[in-house]
Amino acid sequence: MTVLHLFDLDGTLMYGSAAPVEISRQLGRSAEIAELERAFGAREIGPQEFSVAARGLWADLTPAHVRAAFDGSPWLSGIREVWREIAERGDLCAVISLSPSFFVELLLEWGAHAAHGSVFPEVPFTRPVDVTGILTPEAKVDVADRLCERFGVTRADCVAYGDSMTDAVLFEAVPRSVAVNARPHLARRATHVYEGRDLREAYRLLGTTRRGGEAS
Repeated sequence: MTVLHLFDLDGTLMYGSAAPVEISRQLGRSAEIAELERAFGAREIGPQEFSVAARGLWADLTPAHVRAAFDGSPWLSGIREVWREIAERGDLCAVISLSPSFFVELLLEWGAHAAHGSVFPEVPFTRPVDVTGILTPEAKVDVADRLCERFGVTRADCVAYGDSMTDAVLFEAVPRSVAVNARPHLARRATHVYEGRDLREAYRLLGTTRRGGEAS
């Protein structure tokens, strides 16, 4: 059976940071985004409020800023190698993130079969954020279901990778999960737990057994 690997971005593929943090760093707005991150983590604001406020901080954002943020981010080692191996095995990989789509979709360049983020206007911005396009933790499951339909698999064929409670709903929806540098409350929900900076090591935790015990 084909396996669909579903990766979070912030704090998972990216070590100790997040796309909004790296974007804001390019604009000299690190203090402001840190306060938004704090408020989001404390559940004082939700994904929609966070995204609208972040859009306000990024009024001067250009594609060059986005590219510099992406290229300079603290990515885990081995992402492209893992995704290449996944593809060579006949399996699939996708990224589902609450971060802006214009950043998340750059991971298609590295070999992801799909990449979905919160829908932001095209950069440079000429329009406000449409909050109906902002993903929530629950919406990650909806995206996963759409990907399953697109690729002809089911939730039972999926593996989720994440680091925070925004990934908890997806972890509960699929049979296997890998907590990557995760907070304790998510690690307790995972079937595998990884601490480190190399995605190849996290991927190896899955071993060589596919769903249902079928040797891969």
